[in-house]
Amino acid sequence: MAGRLSLPEVELTCAICCDIFRDPVVLKCSHSFCSPCLQQYWGRGRSRDCPLCRNQSVDDPVPSLTLKNLCDAFVQESEGAEETGGGGGELYCDPGEMCLLHGERLKLFCLPDKEPICVVCHTSRKHKQHDCCPVSEAVVDVKEKMKSTLTSLQEKKDAFDKMRKNYEDTVAYIQVQAQFVQRRTHEEFEKLHTFLRVEEEARMEALRREEEQKSREMRQKIEEITSEITSVSESIRLLEEDLASEGISILKNCRRTLTRVNCQVENPAMAHGSLIDVAKYLGSLTFHVWEKMHKTIKYTPVTLNPNTAAPWLVLSDDLTSVCDSEEKQKLPDNPERFDPDTAVLGRESFTSGKHTWDVGVGDNTAWVVGVAKESVVRKEKVSSVLKNGYLCVYFYHNMYFAGTSPLTRLSLKKNPQKVRVLLDCDKGRVSFYDPQDNTHIYTFKHAITEKVFPYFWVGCQKCPLIVEPREVSVKAVEYF
Repeated sequence: MAGRLSLPEVELTCAICCDIFRDPVVLKCSHSFCSPCLQQYWGRGRSRDCPLCRNQSVDDPVPSLTLKNLCDAFVQESEGAEETGGGGGELYCDPGEMCLLHGERLKLFCLPDKEPICVVCHTSRKHKQHDCCPVSEAVVDVKEKMKSTLTSLQEKKDAFDKMRKNYEDTVAYIQVQAQFVQRRTHEEFEKLHTFLRVEEEARMEALRREEEQKSREMRQKIEEITSEITSVSESIRLLEEDLASEGISILKNCRRTLTRVNCQVENPAMAHGSLIDVAKYLGSLTFHVWEKMHKTIKYTPVTLNPNTAAPWLVLSDDLTSVCDSEEKQKLPDNPERFDPDTAVLGRESFTSGKHTWDVGVGDNTAWVVGVAKESVVRKEKVSSVLKNGYLCVYFYHNMYFAGTSPLTRLSLKKNPQKVRVLLDCDKGRVSFYDPQDNTHIYTFKHAITEKVFPYFWVGCQKCPLIVEPREVSVKAVEYF
């Protein structure tokens, strides 16, 4: 048997004797063998099966004249090369291509055991009934699997690269968010600080004025009583002089002196309210400041959640209004965000109790207002109807609809400037009203079985949707 075979020689080698074909024949399965080798293989009591693929061969083998000519030409060329080349005859055989048990070349690949075997291994007990294929075919199959795996890994790597870029962009956006929150917090607290400073200065000014007034009144009282003291002192002096007189003179002067000193002089007394009303300034000081402060503070029952807003939406800095725009912002594609639908949710979620909020729609030409379930699809464009998890009314093409399936056309006598949403989770109702005259618009009757959020969709760039502020009051609780 020849040693290491070149690629052309492999194609001209019998899989049974592992040598150049002698009188080659071809079976119906297209595998070729030496005619003597095949007859000897079948003469061992085996059925007429192909030594390689085990397919049964009913027809007799067909001689392959073309293959015989190629083998003869190859043998002549090899013999000529040995005569002229003077080489060693046999070429080096890579040990990795040889069967360690039989010393034969590994030409077959056992499919069940997933290992290369020689022809002798194929006839052994271990691999006798196993399906095999030529090593070259197995190599092709393995390369195809490796290419497929490589493609899958490359796609996975691309997905990881994309997600890493998304993470990096998210880190940068988190910093932008932090700076925005810091700026807005500073602005809001500066308003509070300014209010408190103005309130403190006003209280200090009122205290200063009262102090000056009360002090001035006391100084005036001091001047008046000082004059009285002088007058009384003079009367005392005159009486003392008359008392020092003797005889007739005291009788002559007593009437005049007593008349003078007997003028009615009121006893001095402290007037009511002379002191500073300390309790007025310090009594429940922080409460009264808070009570006054609430008149300058705006409260909205719903705050828009910018992390859910579609990239085309523009939210106000105080997160109370939203409108559409032509420019798509570069925002992280987080799971909470709507995209491509131009929608945004309120931050507050509800599962029980009653809740209400007013939405200013004004002259907005395309809007949807209501509530949406937490499970709504956010990465696809979905109609805002009940079956998709929305309980909303909307205005489009100058028509009002309720988001039922199918849609319910609503007939309103006038276009509301505001829409009031009344959510009763316990009764499973979402009602809509015109708050100007409390006209009922529509009511959904649907059990609330999961978290729901205030929902806003806007398709108008000129007029925003506005969550209206609510009037609040500060009062002490009375106990009876």
